[in-house]
Amino acid sequence: MSTYKIPRLLRFIFAVALLNVLVFSVFRVAFWAYFNSPTDPIDPGTLANAFFIGFKFDLRVVLVMALPVLLLAWIPYLNPFAKVDQSGATRSMHSWIVYMVVVFALMLIVYITHFAYYAYLQVPLDATILRFFANPGTSALMVWQSYPVVWLVMAWILALAIYTLALYKLVLYFKQQPLNTVRRRYKVAIVSTASFFIIFGLYGKMSWYPLRWSDAYFSTHPFAAAVAINPAIHAASTLKNKEIQFDKDAVSQSYELMAEYLGVDEPNKEALSFKRVGHANGYHVSQPNVVLVLLESFATYKTGLSGNALDPTPYFDSLAKDGVYFDNFFVPHTGTARSVFTTLTGLADVETKKTSSRNPLIVNQHTIINSFENYEKLYFIGGSASWGNIRGILSHNIPGLKLYEEGSYDSPRMDVWGISDLHLLEESNKILRTQQEPFFAVIQTSGNHRPYNIPEDNRGFEVRDVDKKEVFKHGFHSVSEYNSFRFMDHGIRLFMEAAQQESYFDNTIFVFYGDHGIHANTGIHTPPFEEQLKIQGLRVPFVIYAPKLLPKGQVINKVASEVDVLPTIAGLAANGYVNTTMGRDLFDDRYDKARYAFTVTHGQGLRIGLLDDRYYFLMNEDGSNKILHDMHSEKPRDNVMSQFADKATELEQLTRAIFETTRYMRYHNSRI
Repeated sequence: MSTYKIPRLLRFIFAVALLNVLVFSVFRVAFWAYFNSPTDPIDPGTLANAFFIGFKFDLRVVLVMALPVLLLAWIPYLNPFAKVDQSGATRSMHSWIVYMVVVFALMLIVYITHFAYYAYLQVPLDATILRFFANPGTSALMVWQSYPVVWLVMAWILALAIYTLALYKLVLYFKQQPLNTVRRRYKVAIVSTASFFIIFGLYGKMSWYPLRWSDAYFSTHPFAAAVAINPAIHAASTLKNKEIQFDKDAVSQSYELMAEYLGVDEPNKEALSFKRVGHANGYHVSQPNVVLVLLESFATYKTGLSGNALDPTPYFDSLAKDGVYFDNFFVPHTGTARSVFTTLTGLADVETKKTSSRNPLIVNQHTIINSFENYEKLYFIGGSASWGNIRGILSHNIPGLKLYEEGSYDSPRMDVWGISDLHLLEESNKILRTQQEPFFAVIQTSGNHRPYNIPEDNRGFEVRDVDKKEVFKHGFHSVSEYNSFRFMDHGIRLFMEAAQQESYFDNTIFVFYGDHGIHANTGIHTPPFEEQLKIQGLRVPFVIYAPKLLPKGQVINKVASEVDVLPTIAGLAANGYVNTTMGRDLFDDRYDKARYAFTVTHGQGLRIGLLDDRYYFLMNEDGSNKILHDMHSEKPRDNVMSQFADKATELEQLTRAIFETTRYMRYHNSRI
């Protein structure tokens, strides 16, 4: 049968659908080509399947875009090809083109956002992006300073112009074709056949269940899912996630396990008490000052400590060698707001869409910082403490806290993140040297972050010109990021050199660790499992430096977590402390037979995990998709649950217990 016997409207819609599918396919190929890791590529079979599934997602989106036309344009006065008043047909043609251009424009915005979001966090676009709208001014300014917004807008406008022109060309092309004159029964057959294929395209699979977002997660290679998803569908599906709740019965069932794991002094299952009193450890120092520095996006693989040949952190490396260095230290998740919450509370952030710091229902939290009695409490941030609503967590829970933020300093604001980290550290030292009482100070850096600005007043820092391919091979996304990381090291060196000249230095414990890492290509100088299992974004260096107070040159290999930071510091410095959450003193050998790091991946629900010095167990929060990885095997991505069933069961039980207990604790961890 000649194609001219198919109604012109149907031919036009199919032509537009084909155009859209081709455009989205180009975006998918471009996404794969740009973000593909040369050290951990997707094998051809997996890649082909990812593209095929991606095509089906794209087809669904394209058909949804076309549905209004398919359903309404058959009405004579809405049909641009109808044999009615020509002016009416022309008006309907323009109206439908406007509709299609507007929808296409929105889809372009989604794709641009998807590319930028993945470049930023190495995860596909999902509902967690809504957290950036909590601080729209800051987020908009960061985007403006980080991305070529003007060029992107110009490209967006140009693409829309070309798309509009293509639509008009298609309309004129089909208008010039002869009108079909087939009998009514043939029209019914044609429309019925087309309807069947449209419904099948929307359904997406020959199975009982339709195509779902989980189909994109068919491979253990995380990038395969990123290639397969359609960003619009993926983001929309994550909006269905409900707010985190807790299951008291589940907490009760695992109480004995957790009470033993945490070392609860007086277990009480009825009260679900997790309270215990921590005491001085073997390195206890009487009333030292504490300076805790949260280093923005400071992943271990980017430091010289990992063997990074670009030598980005010579000074920080020297601190680690002269201090106490935990080389197996992990944060539970990526994201600074989550890390701040975890540091202060000793709880992993298991909030689904936003961050725990933005949840007003759990703003009341106990923190071990308050165990440092008769200490001045200080918190330094280069920008505003309203970012991420951390102001509530800080000011509401730490009595007498002196909060220094933008407007508190003489140094000029540099970008969206406030003053530069170098100036933040300098300003902090100026204030610390005036303290008359012991102090506990937290310095939250933020400059090692897009837009990677380095101030003109940089105290002699020299930007290094390195080949783009070299910095990419060693875990950096760009030369700017590499130099920003080096600038962080430069700022730490100047801060410590200045502190050494102050009277407070000899009696101060300095604590440095990364708030989180960023997933990247690291296969050239790190074990394969780190990149393959997305661990390199969670492993950060943790250094305790106090040359006058603590032994020098210790490297501690035990698995450690961010939740352990405050209990460990309190064991060094506080005269007894109350602990109500998940952290345990890393110098307390009672726990050394059961050292683990709990992890949370946010996106499509929560994916929770637990790793020790060999195995990494992962599952979805509902208990599905369980995987046990042997990190030291030749194929770390393989699921070895069947080979190590007992270990898998042990880790699954503890993972579930930690997760459920953490969810409960967030609502039952009021300030004491």
